[in-house]
Amino acid sequence: MSPEHAARTEKSRESTTTVVVAASANLGIAVAKAVAGLISGSSAMLSEAAHSVADTVTEVMLLTALKRSEKPADEEHPLGYGPERYIWAMLASIATFVGGAVFSVYDGVHTLVSGEKLGDPLVSYIVLAVAFLLEGFSLRTGVKQVRHEAARLHAPAAHYLRHTPDTAVKAVVMEDSAALVGLVLAAGGLLGGQLTGSGVWDGIASVLIGVLLVYVAWVLGRSNAQLLIGRPLPEAMRAGVRAELLTVPHIVEVLELTTLIQGPTEILIAAKVDFRDLASAADVEWACERAEQRLRERFPSVKRVYLDPTPGPAQRRERERGGSAG
Repeated sequence: MSPEHAARTEKSRESTTTVVVAASANLGIAVAKAVAGLISGSSAMLSEAAHSVADTVTEVMLLTALKRSEKPADEEHPLGYGPERYIWAMLASIATFVGGAVFSVYDGVHTLVSGEKLGDPLVSYIVLAVAFLLEGFSLRTGVKQVRHEAARLHAPAAHYLRHTPDTAVKAVVMEDSAALVGLVLAAGGLLGGQLTGSGVWDGIASVLIGVLLVYVAWVLGRSNAQLLIGRPLPEAMRAGVRAELLTVPHIVEVLELTTLIQGPTEILIAAKVDFRDLASAADVEWACERAEQRLRERFPSVKRVYLDPTPGPAQRRERERGGSAG
């Protein structure tokens, strides 16, 4: 196994572990929240149960995305299946919106309009405390992977999380962060109802949980949409690609550069390159090989490099002058 393939396999294994930990935690939490919500009569707890169910469904879709995107390239899909993960991740963000946000807002508004009969909140407090610990552990797993990848790329963790093409890990970190905030909101709604005897606080907490989920679904949906449409490498990395190509003997100028992120560890680079006029066909072939080797060494995620020998502006002008003279 090549070092490059081993790195991709290790990253995929880390992402899968992160998602499995999150899914396992959310499944148990969802059942506990639903039972506590029914006992206490709290709409915020029921909204949190819907939140956890939506997160569980989301993570099942993310696992599907991880497995299907690992399929090797074949005749029908010569560039591989990497982008398929973004389709499933997009569906996961829709599940977060429909399964969590819509239910939470509806249940909160219904409580504010119709009121609710409050029960014993003790069970809900216990469930919220246990859920906070489990969600915190799941978030810790995701943050650990983010920091590891950010350190490997020599980038700040926050910057990596904002721009990473690994939307599975991004989804887990964002959803677990939202879950912790949602638990605090649910506890606040319970406490407000307990102190005032009014279900208004619980209804407000439920609506706020729904709004929080709308935001998470929007951010994740936008990230996946950009990657599905075709997102290039960041400007600094594109400059690095150009600089690396220009270090290769016989390459004079990079006339046009196209980069495409196909997956967390799959980058495609295509460029129109002006080679030295006196370079032989063999020189051009070896220069292309050397360029690909250097790009892979500097950017391990580069999987495909296509270079197109193209006349530069000076050569075009000479050809045009020659044609006019003739």
